[in-house]
Formats: sequence, structure tokens, C-alpha cells
Amino acid sequence: MPLNSKQVVEQVRLLHGYHLAERLQLDRIRRYWKGRQALPAVIPSSAPNEVHVMSQSSRVNVMPIVVNSLVQSLFVDGFRANESADDLQVWEVWQANRMDKRQSGIHRAGFGFGASYGVVVPGDPDPVIRGVSPRSLTVLYGEDPEWPIWGLEKLGNGLWKLYDDEAFYYAEIKAKSPLYSGDDSLEITVIDTKEHGLEVTPIVRYLDEEDLDDEDEVEAENGAADLPVRGQVSPLMPLQDQIDLTTFDLQIAQHYGAFRQRYILGWVADGEADKLKASAARVWTFDEDPSEISVGEFEQTDVKGFLESRESSLRHAATLSQTPVHELTGSLINLSAEALAAAEAGKDRKVNERQTGMGESHEQMLWLVGRASSPQIDVPLNGQVVWRDTSARAFAATVDGLGKLAQMLNVPPEELWERIPGVTKDDVDRWKKTAQSGSAFGDLAALLDRQAGDLAGVA
Repeated sequence: MPLNSKQVVEQVRLLHGYHLAERLQLDRIRRYWKGRQALPAVIPSSAPNEVHVMSQSSRVNVMPIVVNSLVQSLFVDGFRANESADDLQVWEVWQANRMDKRQSGIHRAGFGFGASYGVVVPGDPDPVIRGVSPRSLTVLYGEDPEWPIWGLEKLGNGLWKLYDDEAFYYAEIKAKSPLYSGDDSLEITVIDTKEHGLEVTPIVRYLDEEDLDDEDEVEAENGAADLPVRGQVSPLMPLQDQIDLTTFDLQIAQHYGAFRQRYILGWVADGEADKLKASAARVWTFDEDPSEISVGEFEQTDVKGFLESRESSLRHAATLSQTPVHELTGSLINLSAEALAAAEAGKDRKVNERQTGMGESHEQMLWLVGRASSPQIDVPLNGQVVWRDTSARAFAATVDGLGKLAQMLNVPPEELWERIPGVTKDDVDRWKKTAQSGSAFGDLAALLDRQAGDLAGVA
């Protein structure tokens, strides 16, 4: 039975408090991810304006490279179960929701924040699939790690949506006074209730990695809850600060000391004009006593150490995140296909782990799509999504290996088509139809040839 208005208000108030606590942490991760992290704290407020300008341009953000390297390696191209009509209907719902494109948003948020969500609701004529960021959706789980108990989504303009295993509840949240002073000062009004009949809370969680101690975070030294170390961004934030600070020091050295500075002891220009004339002159002459005047120059600052330090930090970031070094440093020089594959071996292992975890979540969502369809589609539990091959292996070597599987191990060639890099499920389906059509024509031609031979023998 759906909740009454009083129960909805209580649950919305509870989850709204959780949402505010999580949002503070997720917003900080978002700033680092998008290159809007805080400036180096070592810069004094009394520093010249040019120093503050240089500090703002000292953000050398590696986070998008690390996240996008994973996102661009994971694309679902098909769904395989029993090749029944029901399975095809579920995949058609995926296509109707433009999930070929929108799956990247789910993956990107999952890798960036450590978790993201897919929401499935009944629709007309097909169920509606949406990806939702954890900055907008707060989810509460119980003993069942597959299906949450509650979910609260921020829709905008003060409108929120509460999910449970019975219905959706729309509520409006307003502050009773301009000075927000906690959840008790919120005015929550229930607007609408819609039953969905799915018997589960229709939210699927996508995790960057499985961590059994994720909910048992260690407190920081000051006693406050520390930033959760999950996803691809959070573990690299201290290293990102090092890269920003090294870049800031590099810019300071370039601006103030990377050129030769001259000095004159015992002589002071009468004005700016004389100083400018002396600095621009190729030959300097003085009327004063030469014994009292000394001319010299300071050595320029060597910035090589700063550059090497930053490159070392980039390599460290590549090692910690299992991202190929050449993607962070750009140092890709005459690598063969085999050498490139070896350089990306660590990334391939990381991608395979994410494909396993994200794939299970996609399969769970497709099962939920079957429940939300009208009439319901019985999606088998042994179904598997098919991932696109984005590895760095040479195309010719891959095709050669597949050919040997077919010839030496008698694997049916049609079963190997989907393993060809860049080939989608639609491509494989079209090839199979063409092959079946060609086989039918071949059987007909053979039949006609036999009939013609029989008639010739009779004659």
C-alpha cells in the first residue's frame, strides 16, 4: 500500500538531510573533476595581483583524462540471452531510449563520483530509462544490496520525487524563512502519488568498484567525516594539488626569474626616461667615476626542475589510476601495435573489471525494463550485455586470431562476428540475415540443379 501524506513528509525530510550531507562531498569532487578546485593555500592574500592571476591559471587538470579514458572504453552494443523475441523487445526499448548515447552519462558519473544510478519508470508505449547523478539522487539501502528501500531525487524548482517499491511521490520543499536553519525549517507539501506496480524500488546502482568497507569510512583526524575515497577523482585529489602547486611555482619562476636581470651599483637614473634608455641601450656609458660604479647581471632561473617534477607527478597519477602514461603526458613516439597494447595492459584489466560490474547493473536494468513493459517481458537472469572491443590490439592480428578459432577449433564463424572490433549488434544481425538469405538461395540453386540432373537422366 502506498504511503500516506504524513509518511511521505517524514521520509522526504529524512532523505533530504542525507542529500545535503552527501552534496557537500560530491560538490567538492565535482570542482576537482571540472578544474575549479581551490587555489593553492600557500599564496598569501597580500600577494600582488599578478600572482593571483597566475595562480588561477595554474590548474593543470588531469581528472577528465582519467575519467574519459575509462568512459571511452565502455560501450554496450547488444544484449544476449536466448535470442528470443522477448530479448529483442527489451533491446528495442534500450534503443528507443537512446541509450547508445546516454549510457556514457551513467558511466561518467559512476567513474567520477564512485556511483551513479539508472531509473526505470513505466511509459507509453515503452518504459522510460534515465541516468541520474548522485548529486541529484540520494538512495538508502537496507540488507538487499540490489534494490534500495528509498530514493529521493531533486527535480528542480523546489520539486522532489520520492521512490519506494509501491509508488512515486512528488513533493515540494520550501524553506519557512529565508535563513535556512535545518530540516525542521522546511515546509514539505505532497503534490501527487503514482503507483508503478513494479514491486521493487525502480533504481539501479552503478558502482565504479565493489568495496565491502565502503560504508565504514575512517574518520579524519579532526573527528569529522573525511571525504570518501571512491571513484576515480577522489583518490587523485592530493596529487592534483601537487601538480597545481608545481605549475604555480613554475609560472612564478618564469615570470620573475627566467630571464637575465642586469644591475648597476653606484648609479641611479634621474627618471623613468633615463632608466628606459639605459635598459634599451646596447652600450652603456657613465659620466661618473668608474671606480664607484659596478655593472653586472643575475643568472636566469632554470625551470627544468619544475618541468621534471610536474612530469613525475603526471607519471605517478598514471600509475595510481592505471591510465596509460602517454595519455597524460602525450609522450607517444613510434610505438608498434604490440608495444601500444603492452602499454595499455593495465588499463585493459581495469576496463574488464568495470565491464563486469557495470554489465551486471545494465542487465539488472534491462530486467527491470521487462517488468515495466506492458505486457511484461520475461527477461532471463542469464542474459548478458555485449561490450564493444576498444582495446589497442592490431585489427589484422585480431581478425587472424578469430580466423584460426574458426578453422582450427571449428568454432562457427557466426559466433565470432560480434568479437570483431567496432562491430555492433545491428551489424551482426544484418550479417546473419544476409547469410541466411544467401544460404536459402544456395539451397534453392542446388535443388534446381538436382532436379535438372534427374530430368536429364530420364530423358
